[in-house]
Amino acid sequence: MLAEIATAPASLAGPSGVLPRQDIRKLVQRNMLRSTSGAFAESQYQPASLDLRLGHKAYRVRASFLPGPNKSVAQVLSELTQDEMSLEGDGAILERNCVYVVELMESLHALPTSISAFANPKSSTGRLDVFTRLIADRSEVFDTILGGYSGKLYAEISPSSFSIRVRKGSRLNQLRFRRRGSMQDEASGFRLDDKELQKVHEETPLVDGHATIRNGLNFSIHLAGSHEQETIGYQAQRFTDVIDVDRVGHYSVGDFWTPILARPNKRLILDPHQFYILASKEKLHIPPGYAAEMAPIDPTMGEFRVHYAGFFDPGFGAGAGGMPGSRGVLEVRSHEVPFLLEDGQVVGRLAFERMAAEPDALYGAIGTSNYQGQALKLSKHFRS
Repeated sequence: MLAEIATAPASLAGPSGVLPRQDIRKLVQRNMLRSTSGAFAESQYQPASLDLRLGHKAYRVRASFLPGPNKSVAQVLSELTQDEMSLEGDGAILERNCVYVVELMESLHALPTSISAFANPKSSTGRLDVFTRLIADRSEVFDTILGGYSGKLYAEISPSSFSIRVRKGSRLNQLRFRRRGSMQDEASGFRLDDKELQKVHEETPLVDGHATIRNGLNFSIHLAGSHEQETIGYQAQRFTDVIDVDRVGHYSVGDFWTPILARPNKRLILDPHQFYILASKEKLHIPPGYAAEMAPIDPTMGEFRVHYAGFFDPGFGAGAGGMPGSRGVLEVRSHEVPFLLEDGQVVGRLAFERMAAEPDALYGAIGTSNYQGQALKLSKHFRS
């Protein structure tokens, strides 16, 4: 089913904050957000973001890059491209540890100066250990588009653990929009401070149990099982078959992942440069008027990262009676040295932002909510 592009313009005025999907539709209606296919699929609209689709060709490049203020992405590609691959039909395989750039089907045209855009990988992309970033023409940073932008959008894609098959229309990342007020700049003044966040938690619990709020909502790692044979995580295998990103519920877990069983000491030592799927000890809930993002870990807390795709839509984790009902799934990689994790250790934090308005449909109420009510869960590509 395709979302029709209305002919009557829709107003883009409103409060500051992250735009809900009904306001993203307005960008489409005003022809500021366009698609090379001429239409958008209904399933692209998430509560607070839009899924982006790969275009018809992938470029294998020598290195990751930013075009800088005076160049387009196409100009840099002409210098760095090693190979070109068609993504039409059955698509192409993107090999692990290589870097690719793909022009997206979506583009922006005369984005209002009061509205900026930010990208992040989809949850399923992060859980496959696929590193994905958005690149725009004349940009000096990844994943960020300043107000007033007109031009094409590109995805940089670098699979790490598994080689993947993609095709035209595959969705690896998503775009959020943020409207700012007259007293706000592009990127500051949106996140809730700790006092505001504590008040939100008192009104609508953000976690089950005590909330540790310190520069955001802190969360910890779950490594304790109810018995020694309980799976508390997965480690990616190194030599596997290719994963088709458009196949859902298709692959056997054992062909790609090694289960990690609970241990009496409730510890886990991360091997350097290995990839793990683990879960938070806390169950989470994102209230309807807010969105949340995993903030980068403080380096003083350890040399590892716990997020590749760390964006949480409004409504995520809503359980019975509105109580928190979903654990946060963590994509974990140690850097240069082995690192010891213990059950209950704080490993990250969530930064909350206000929505400009509550979405007309929350996470869990749309057909693409693959991770509502999750505990420890691999990406949607694997059989339960």
